[in-house]
Amino acid sequence: MVVDDHPMWRDAVARDLAAAGFEVVATADDGPQAVRRARTCEPDVLVLDLNLPTLPGVEVCKQLVGKGSALRVLVLSASGEHADVLEAVKSGATGYLVKSASTQELVDAVRRTAEGDAVFTPGLAGLVLGEYRRLAAQSPAEPQEAAAPQLTERETEVLRLVAKGLSYKQVAERLFISHRTVQNHVQNTLGKLQLHNRVELVRYAIERGLDGE
Repeated sequence: MVVDDHPMWRDAVARDLAAAGFEVVATADDGPQAVRRARTCEPDVLVLDLNLPTLPGVEVCKQLVGKGSALRVLVLSASGEHADVLEAVKSGATGYLVKSASTQELVDAVRRTAEGDAVFTPGLAGLVLGEYRRLAAQSPAEPQEAAAPQLTERETEVLRLVAKGLSYKQVAERLFISHRTVQNHVQNTLGKLQLHNRVELVRYAIERGLDGE
């Protein structure tokens, strides 16, 4: 589903994604309409602009992403401001792409978002990881939670690499396992830890110091 208040841009993005083989189930041009249509159509991925009439994109994200929701949100914004990126991620977005990206970069980002990757315009992933580390330093995890004993050795290994910012493909290559196996480990870990998406998973790992060597 594509949400943007500029008709020409919204239609172009929807057209490009459809041409790449995605099923565009709906579009919307303001916040309230986006929330209503997303709840009705239940898309797998929401491509979302932040600057929307009536209800900002971050509020749309907060209303749609939460417990029991499998929706993944890729923000596509004209702004590359750090504050906007961090606010979007904290509201539940799993990725952030600026509108200067090419069509191929957008198609690749949507595909990777659907697969569970956290996708960011180059330079922004490090910003998000850095913010999580700062938050973790302010509120360290309880000692008894640090070891995450409910995770298997392999799940912890995958989690550690994901927290370092590696893509699923990179994790698969590092551990000599398939991309699908990495996805399965991440999904199992999300379930065990009662988390909703990869962004929350990365924060969980950083808070427990699992992103170190």
